[in-house]
Amino acid sequence: MPASSATLTVVRDRASGMTGRRATLFLGVIALAHAGGVIGYLPLLTMLLPLKAQAVAGDARLGVITAAVIGGAIAASLSNILFGWLSDRSVARGGGRRGWMAAGIVATALCYIAIAQAASPAALVLAIIAFQVAINAMLAPLFAIMADEIPDERRGVAGGLLALANPVASALSATLIAIGLLGEGVRLAVIPLISAACIAPLLAIRGQRSHTVLAPTAKTRLDRDLALAWIARLLVQVAGNVLFVYLLYYLISVAPAVTATDMASSAATLLTVAYIVPLPIALLAGRLSDRIGRRKPFLLGAAIVSAAGLTGMALADSFATAATAFVMYEVGSAVFLVLHAAFAMQLLPDPRHRGRDLGLLNLTNTLPGLLGPILTWLLATPQDFDAVMLILAVLTFTGGVVMLGVRQYR
Repeated sequence: MPASSATLTVVRDRASGMTGRRATLFLGVIALAHAGGVIGYLPLLTMLLPLKAQAVAGDARLGVITAAVIGGAIAASLSNILFGWLSDRSVARGGGRRGWMAAGIVATALCYIAIAQAASPAALVLAIIAFQVAINAMLAPLFAIMADEIPDERRGVAGGLLALANPVASALSATLIAIGLLGEGVRLAVIPLISAACIAPLLAIRGQRSHTVLAPTAKTRLDRDLALAWIARLLVQVAGNVLFVYLLYYLISVAPAVTATDMASSAATLLTVAYIVPLPIALLAGRLSDRIGRRKPFLLGAAIVSAAGLTGMALADSFATAATAFVMYEVGSAVFLVLHAAFAMQLLPDPRHRGRDLGLLNLTNTLPGLLGPILTWLLATPQDFDAVMLILAVLTFTGGVVMLGVRQYR
């Protein structure tokens, strides 16, 4: 319940209520589907796209990948809101969101074919823009389903389980790159197949629908809190976007003697480790925040750890120190993002527009795709990322402080 005295009424559909065992199973299905969604984009955008950009553009790769990221961010921002809204309309008409997910799976597979066949910088940029539309047709209804069907009292644990997606996806990246016999076409074909297999169970299994009715004063306060949560996540996600896209180039700048292919393999392994380490911490933090009903202290602490890791990356002068600092950053970032997701779902003001509202919240993931490349372009060179890392540390810490302004909900 809100810390204020505003009225908040929660009504659950008894017919869709689940036993504890079935509820736990559904959380597992949600976690698997989320992993499938992350598999759909993480290996491509972190490792395979930089290699593809280098293959088609050579020394102009930084400009090509920046164009692809900016164009893709605009497409992702608009399409996530669009497909979230369309799934809201489907629910209002008595249908569901899962049909949009299925269409997104098919469209994403077709875009992988286009990326594999891209032979010029322009073709690659256009293929990535189309890919962002397709993947968001799948992800927008997926996150709305989470808001619809996961009870509030399980969202901290659910958030911790969602952290499983990144290590699974990065492990796949490492495996695909480590197997030298696999060509580009095979790598780009395997990813959408695995992604679809992970998401398929959610198309058949449904959770417990919940409906929330708010008094006008409560809705006004939630709107304010959601705006602050939006700003905080945006500030934190700028760093996430820069490292998501430019981590390989950053590591090469720290260890220039290593070839790009060898560094890609090392980076994929580093990502796997960096995504595994936060798992028990995120699960524990999620569980504790569920039990005590307070998430802000964990969010601030996570932002501080993340900012410290970014500062360490700015000061690093070897691959080993850079990798250690990156793991530290990732621990703080992972805990912040999974707890923030759980918190933000509790702040959605109207269940009839969850898809649309989550699309607006998703701008905190996609707008950094515009801000991050601009900061990197202005402050970094292929040989020096120090200044941009320090700015990202300041933004991340500020994001943690902003969350203190959100009212505490239990």
